[in-house]
Amino acid sequence: MALMNVLVDFARTGRIGPLHCGMLLTEAEDLLGPGRPHPAHIMKGPDIDGYPYSWNGLQLVVTQRAVSGIWINLWPGSTAKLPPLVLPDSESSQATVLREELVTALDTAGCHHEVNPVLTFDEQSSILTQPAEVCAVFSLPGRDHRVPHYLDVMHMHTA
Repeated sequence: MALMNVLVDFARTGRIGPLHCGMLLTEAEDLLGPGRPHPAHIMKGPDIDGYPYSWNGLQLVVTQRAVSGIWINLWPGSTAKLPPLVLPDSESSQATVLREELVTALDTAGCHHEVNPVLTFDEQSSILTQPAEVCAVFSLPGRDHRVPHYLDVMHMHTA
């Protein structure tokens, strides 16, 4: 499976394979292996809410020991670093995703999306997919304004 397929499926469904908001952290760790807890979990214990457990570029935000948010972080210019459950052979996948490429893939898949005005400002732009309400945030890779926007993060969370 290609990185773009993972991103489009996430944008359409709000799920990454079997991972979804509402599942218990223990269920996610059964699938992914132990995650790296945020320092707040280490200092205050596992019952602190709103902080992520990480598996390289995948983060699961936890509230009351259940997944309340899913984040895919990409670093343009490098390789994707996602667990094998999410993207087998991810180390061979480029993490550089242009805004236009993702928008075209979403359109092709019939995934409705709109500009997210809350996170679109200055040199950053964002879209929100419907009905899954997955947010994609794009930015410029440097100070050169003549280059396209690259995907930095896709995320969703429960209310």
